[in-house]
Amino acid sequence: MVKLCGLHLFYLLVFYLATCHGINGLGISGPLQDMTFSVSEGTTGVHVIYQFTIEPPAVSLRLSGEKDDVIEIASTDGYLYLNGSLDRENKAIHRLQVEALNVMGEKVKGPYSITINVQDINDNPPKFEKSKYYGTVWQNSHPGKPFLRVHATDRDDPTTPNAKLSYNILHHFPNPFKWMLFQINNLTGAISTSEHGSRFLNPQKQATFILVVTVKDLAGMSENALTSNVDVEITVKENIWKAPPKVSIKENSTEPHPISITQVQWNEPGAKYDLLQRERLSRFPFTIDQNGTIYVTEPLDREENELYSFFATAKDNEGEELGRPLLILVQVEDINDNPPVCQNALTIFEVQENEGLGSNIGTLHATDMDKKNTLNSRLQFRIVDQNPKIPLDSLFIIQQEAGTFQLSSSSLNKQVVSAYSVTVEVTDKVFTTLCDVKINVIDINDQIPIFEKSDYGNCTILEDTPEGEVILEIQATDADEPFTGSSQIIYQIEEGDQNKNFIIETDPQTNRGFVKINKALDFEMSSTYNLTVKATNPEPLVQGVQYNSSSIAYFRVVVVDANEVPVFSKNTYIADIFEDVPIGTLVMTVTANDPEGDQIRYTLENNKRNWLEIETVSGKIYTAAPLDREAEHDYKVQVTATEENKKSRSSTAIFIIHIKDVNDNPPRLAKGNHLFFCHPLRGGVKAEIQATDDDEQLYPPELAFSLGGSENIKSDWEISRIDGTRAYLSPKHTNLEEKQYSIPLIINDNGEPPLEGDLNLQVNVCRCSDEGRCFIEVGNHSGMPSTGMAVGILLGVLIFIGLVVGGVFLRMKNKKRKELKKNAPKPSELKTLT
Repeated sequence: MVKLCGLHLFYLLVFYLATCHGINGLGISGPLQDMTFSVSEGTTGVHVIYQFTIEPPAVSLRLSGEKDDVIEIASTDGYLYLNGSLDRENKAIHRLQVEALNVMGEKVKGPYSITINVQDINDNPPKFEKSKYYGTVWQNSHPGKPFLRVHATDRDDPTTPNAKLSYNILHHFPNPFKWMLFQINNLTGAISTSEHGSRFLNPQKQATFILVVTVKDLAGMSENALTSNVDVEITVKENIWKAPPKVSIKENSTEPHPISITQVQWNEPGAKYDLLQRERLSRFPFTIDQNGTIYVTEPLDREENELYSFFATAKDNEGEELGRPLLILVQVEDINDNPPVCQNALTIFEVQENEGLGSNIGTLHATDMDKKNTLNSRLQFRIVDQNPKIPLDSLFIIQQEAGTFQLSSSSLNKQVVSAYSVTVEVTDKVFTTLCDVKINVIDINDQIPIFEKSDYGNCTILEDTPEGEVILEIQATDADEPFTGSSQIIYQIEEGDQNKNFIIETDPQTNRGFVKINKALDFEMSSTYNLTVKATNPEPLVQGVQYNSSSIAYFRVVVVDANEVPVFSKNTYIADIFEDVPIGTLVMTVTANDPEGDQIRYTLENNKRNWLEIETVSGKIYTAAPLDREAEHDYKVQVTATEENKKSRSSTAIFIIHIKDVNDNPPRLAKGNHLFFCHPLRGGVKAEIQATDDDEQLYPPELAFSLGGSENIKSDWEISRIDGTRAYLSPKHTNLEEKQYSIPLIINDNGEPPLEGDLNLQVNVCRCSDEGRCFIEVGNHSGMPSTGMAVGILLGVLIFIGLVVGGVFLRMKNKKRKELKKNAPKPSELKTLT
């Protein structure tokens, strides 16, 4: 009895809970059938899942299957419930059967399949596979290249965020720097060196590190995530992947190639080695094998390339670099394999016949392509021949190391020998080259230039004489040897030409001087030039000889005033003005000055539109008519300034006004003046219209389209915008009559101030041909002939043409008959014949 009461109380509790929690879906009920439920794991206490309704003859229900002492059913009330918590990690799906029983306990319905899916909650922290991890990393290893992976698992549902793990480095012991030396992939747990670690890890300073790695579920994105930690001990090993020392190779080696020159080695076996050019060469003479040995494949030439620099790389089987590329330097050593080369095929020196013993004549230059400042490129000079050997052999000596020629005797005489040919041997101790030298003996400069006359008088020229024109010729002579630096004459203006208005050029054949205009003359600045000219030689005079008054001449240049044209202050004048300025607006003032001070009169030329006018005295330019930018936006005229004297010389300048736009043109139609729609109308038909604005458009125009007129117009037609310049016109319904319509259209622009264009669209609603063209019947118009009149006119024209043709034919026939009578024989001629 107590047991029954207790069971009854339990049923009441279940019913109470079901009623109270019905809003959570626990009080949903229904007939007995196959069903699937989802229930979160970890629920506590009694939890009602569903209520099955019991239909006669059934009076109770029976539950069997994977109940696990947690899933129960109230047999008489039909409540399916939990009396404890489920654990998804132990069992994710529970499969049960429910049957309906009658009063005799016999099955009357079922069994029905009941499936309960246990929904996961985040109730399992992630766990690392190991209690501690150990790893080894090489010094200077490639940043981001993993050398160790940590791994954790989570028993929660892997399809939910509960099992999504995120790795992080929590602590770093020791940490000698302010930045992390290691990094971890948040998703995979792969540990690698950071950029700083790749650079600063050094086993000599710190060989062991402890990392505290943490893993969080919920992808590490929630404060409620569950966490686990693990220690990772990392040992740093010294890197043997280092660049080798610079390699030196002698050029043009005769040994068999390829030749091993150096080697690189990765820290662990299995690396794939390759060479990477630093600069792209047409021929790269190096290779590397898979042991890291680098070879030179052919003889090298230092004169072609003295230093080779390239990189050696080590990669794994996937082609990813294991470490930083190593710089390989190969120095090509010089050998003496190039002969000396004379800088010139023939070296020419000049020496004056009075040069003293030991005087320097000149330096013979030779080169050697071998390395500079080495014994291979050290050159030594020796004279091996002199021709002629007059007055003695070894007349010249040469400095062995410098190649500088000197006189060994002061015995030169131009009248005896005017030139010597000398052969010089140049050697680098291995190779020898012969260089040819010619030494010309020149006359000493012991004669000064002498002018033919010391005063050339006055030279009168016009002020507008062009630059470069010869105004005077002068002449001096020199008794030294012709065509040498001792006899060549240079004319210089010593005084009277501070502004360098004149220049004197010398004819090298005759030494005649030509005085020319170097700069434009200005009478108003200077009307007279008193010039002093000195004649000199490029070669210095010998000791004891000096230039004197015989080498100086004088002349005066008198400039005659010329009537010059007026000069404008500018060649081109430019002004900006709005097109709506009133007539008489001052645009600009142009100015011109006459060098002679004459009064100037201004006029305008090429004023095609007569938009401008100018005051003849002041040069002020005014508007004379309304401007129109749409007609011409850059208006150019010519301004003429004329002297008011007998000669009336003039000059011109260009005046340009940039006419700036104002909004003075309303929009107008560019397309769609005459539209038609085919009758009977169909729904959705429309015709495109396009408008434009003649004003300047700094931005794409934004025109607004609307219909004007009465409400009847707006009830029959509508207009819709396409873009800033186009719109569609369409009928609002299909009941329009077949006729022509005049539709008021309003188009507004977006100018300042805005303007409005009022237009009338001519729209024809008409019958259309098969090609979709409007067919318009043409009625009888006054003045046009009817069909009968047209036939009568045609017959009249045909009769007229027949009469003309008949008359011509009869005339030709009569003419032929007269000719026959004229040529017929007379009766007397016929009788004689008989």
